[in-house]
Amino acid sequence: MIQIDDTIISLDIIDKYFLCDLAKCKGECCVEGESGAPLEEEEKAKLEKVLPIIWNDLSPEAQAVIKVQGVSYVDSDGDLVTSIVNGKNCVFTCYDDQGVCKCAIEKAYKEGKTDFYKPLSCHLYPIRLTKYTNFTAVNYHDWDVCKVATVVGRREKVPVYKFLKEPLIRKFGEAWYKALEECVKEVKKQREGVKSQK
Repeated sequence: MIQIDDTIISLDIIDKYFLCDLAKCKGECCVEGESGAPLEEEEKAKLEKVLPIIWNDLSPEAQAVIKVQGVSYVDSDGDLVTSIVNGKNCVFTCYDDQGVCKCAIEKAYKEGKTDFYKPLSCHLYPIRLTKYTNFTAVNYHDWDVCKVATVVGRREKVPVYKFLKEPLIRKFGEAWYKALEECVKEVKKQREGVKSQK
């Protein structure tokens, strides 16, 4: 484990590899799962604000769910999450002409229509944050639907923390990320030292 400020970071973040290949996985992480994407409380209002901008990109089924339930709900674990359609698709999904599932919010952001990129938990995936009384745990979430990303990441030598540099800085700031990079160097140095002693 690595500790930076009030975060405890799993070593999986530096040891595991990850690089999305949307052409192969088709954005399955936005479709599969038992509930929607975890939300921070203030993100609910941001989703409601962006809704009119992305409304026409959403499926009729998603629009129907939102009309009844809203953009989010509290799941069986007591967590606030995005609403989903038929126990699967996030309501904010849309599909391109190749059948790849994408985020309508991210699409609007890239088109300059909103300043909200997408929920942090989506941006940070495969990292999951768990808040405790005195610290936040930063863990790697291993999921079968992302198997391709782990294979590509290993081939291209992209560790999780490098793949997620932008969202980690979005959440914790530049100084935190620089501290993480220094910790990674220290961990590698310690491991090399142990190897040389054997």
